[in-house]
Amino acid sequence: QVRLVESGGGLVQPGGSLRLSCAVSGDIFSINAQGWHRQAPGKARELVASITKGGNIKYADSVKGRFTISRDNAMNTVYLQMNSLKSEDTAVYYCNAVLALGSNFWGRGTQVTVSP
Repeated sequence: QVRLVESGGGLVQPGGSLRLSCAVSGDIFSINAQGWHRQAPGKARELVASITKGGNIKYADSVKGRFTISRDNAMNTVYLQMNSLKSEDTAVYYCNAVLALGSNFWGRGTQVTVSP
């Protein structure tokens, strides 16, 4: 079992920045990959960025060059630095963790609103 709690969301103007944090607890040593997803109203949840246990990182094309995923060495906090935010980045952002046996755990999400 893994518990994830997101924080750092809020209201920001276009062009601004936010840093999301995901506090991870539980069976951290079984985690194979961690990631950030988002879901905008009326749209499907989509992958924003992911990082594997070995450090391989992937980004959605829409955020490449603007967002950066990172984690602390203990793998118990995952960050998403978001720069040059656009209105289309408005969504609920969710942190997830995939364990070695395939179980997928999610946080409750944090709202990010980009608006003038």
